[in-house]
Amino acid sequence: MRVVIAGASGFLGTHLSDHLRVHGHEVVALVRREAQCPTESEWDPYAGVLDEALVGGADVVVNLAGSPLFGNPHSARYRRELMESRVVTTRVLAEAVAASERPPAFLANNGTSFYGDHGADPLTEESDSLGDGLLTRVTREWQAAAQPALDAGARVCVLRTAPVLDRASLTLRLLRGLFKSGMAARLSSGEQYFPIISLRDWVGAATYLAESHDVSGVFNLCCPVTPTNREFTDTLAHALRRPSFLAAPAPVLRLAAGQMAPELLNSVNVRPAALERAGYDFEDEDVREVLAAALS
Repeated sequence: MRVVIAGASGFLGTHLSDHLRVHGHEVVALVRREAQCPTESEWDPYAGVLDEALVGGADVVVNLAGSPLFGNPHSARYRRELMESRVVTTRVLAEAVAASERPPAFLANNGTSFYGDHGADPLTEESDSLGDGLLTRVTREWQAAAQPALDAGARVCVLRTAPVLDRASLTLRLLRGLFKSGMAARLSSGEQYFPIISLRDWVGAATYLAESHDVSGVFNLCCPVTPTNREFTDTLAHALRRPSFLAAPAPVLRLAAGQMAPELLNSVNVRPAALERAGYDFEDEDVREVLAAALS
């Protein structure tokens, strides 16, 4: 296959690109600078710069572009970039896919924040989106931006991605630093569900969907058994040989995290139902296996 990837230099994009190339696929990265080799193509989604012939000649287009999630949640600029960097890139690629004579498949990254707070209720891809948390609003518009590709009849897979854990991921690096300094703490009561996925399962699932020509729709990319925050905290503390008896009070989290606080306090008990129906076989099914893979 010929795969075009936006966001190929990021954490997920780098690993997906390497995995696809190892499996014999041709990967072209969309870059926000002058292309320096045949496996790169310059684009600027805000200025309308994109090689539409490249998109039209691809088998699969993948959008992983977006500004970093970690930033100042109290900053209006950070919140604006968080939204625009995802929505604009998705819309530009979706429109290019739609304009192609033979529309390629489109894999559009997204997030499990789409669902909002559902308490302990199990969630599948058919579940509603609740609330107005910052990332919940972002994911709604992010998904809607892929509509032109759908309208054109392209095979579209929306990847509702949970936090991806790996030794090299920023999320786990930050958590390891906190835990090793003795600051292991559950968030509030810790009873809220916290979806996660190992890097190898995220890459495996994304590759599976890229290669599976007969599947489309929304897919939750998370491990099959979603842990609570307390379970996650205790399992990580045990793996790092650190105590885990502290708790961060909800009012403090809301003050510190601002509009990102729902990401810490919402309960999202999500299941990868569509991915399992499509036949993907997970390597890491629960928090113990995910963390064992991530820390190995």
